[in-house]
Amino acid sequence: MTPPSTSTSTAREAPTADWVALADLHRNPFPIYRQMREEAPVHWVPSVNRYMVTSYEACHLIENDQETFSANETGSLMKRAMGHSMLRKDDRAHDVDRKSYGSVLRPKAIKETWNQIFEQNSRTYLDRFKAAGPGADLIREYAAPYAAENLRLIMGFHNASQEDMQRWSQTMINGTGNYADNPEVWAASEKSYNEVDDAIDEVLPYLRRNPDTSLLSGMTAMPIPLEAIRANMKMTIGGGLNEPRDVLGVAVWALLTHPQQLAAVLSDPALFPLVFEEAVRWVAPIGMYPRETTKATVLEGIQLPRGARLGVVIGAANRDPRVFADPESFNINREKKPHLAFGGGNHFCAGTWVARASVAGVALPGVFRELPALRLDPGRAAVDAGWVFRGMTDLPVTWAAPTSTSTSTNQTF
Repeated sequence: MTPPSTSTSTAREAPTADWVALADLHRNPFPIYRQMREEAPVHWVPSVNRYMVTSYEACHLIENDQETFSANETGSLMKRAMGHSMLRKDDRAHDVDRKSYGSVLRPKAIKETWNQIFEQNSRTYLDRFKAAGPGADLIREYAAPYAAENLRLIMGFHNASQEDMQRWSQTMINGTGNYADNPEVWAASEKSYNEVDDAIDEVLPYLRRNPDTSLLSGMTAMPIPLEAIRANMKMTIGGGLNEPRDVLGVAVWALLTHPQQLAAVLSDPALFPLVFEEAVRWVAPIGMYPRETTKATVLEGIQLPRGARLGVVIGAANRDPRVFADPESFNINREKKPHLAFGGGNHFCAGTWVARASVAGVALPGVFRELPALRLDPGRAAVDAGWVFRGMTDLPVTWAAPTSTSTSTNQTF
């Protein structure tokens, strides 16, 4: 990749996409992304008050040039919803916060500590899911509580429940994506913001007296200010819950609507990691994140002023036909190429290994092993939604023997 040119001699202004509505993005952004990307790699979008970057090349360049494209955005929704976490910092400040996470989320810790816990939690919530009976919602009854309980233990919130984790996560990421500036969304986000701070303040003294392998326990020995701990823990509650939950839901939905690929995976469970990677490419759980230009620059032929607010649209970049063949399709057999779902450069997602282990290594094999007749509920549609964050909001399934050949696929992705 080459760095973005600063020459303006051949650059053009970004076209304006004043036809893009927030409601349409929430419902199904992919046709919008396709239309934008075919016209230009960057558009000014009034409804979100920022330039939206939709090509793979441009998104990749941005992530690897923090001197030109800063994560420390002015007026950041994420700062308001979660505090000033490392996701909204550039190096060196980012590096200091990142190092405070230690080795808790690394592959060695996952192998030695967390995989056993993932297995136990999966068993607990799969048993509850099966007890709810055919027609239960896979997201509400399994994916969400499973991801929340894993995260609660990893983070060390001994004074909270998985239900608390779910509430905190959803209300704060709703704030992060509150481009409509809905006051009710802000009120719910602020309530969770304060609850998380209170929970951290309460549990840190306990963890100093009773150290364990959790993230918060490790931070008690780190030279990091309390405000940085609070902000980074809120950020982790958001991404650390919604990413595995939403990848799991999308992956199950994708397999149930692609029976030939499902048959291949069932005959060879070693393919589940490919299912995971294709699911995060196809529907990135974090679909967009912000950056801000530190100087006037040119990005793939588009002139950008200093201080331009950008939306790096990973959900669009991961479907760029210049990189991925037939990108709108879910295909675990496609040629392996690097997706951008977990970011890149110094902001590569710290929770990537946890998501891969808990979803591809434990949850997906467990769901299809325990429920071999799993299929979509023919009487109730699956629902997908979101664009800043995207995943399945409803995934009713059944595992009783089918009485007819009809199925409900609702293929809107």
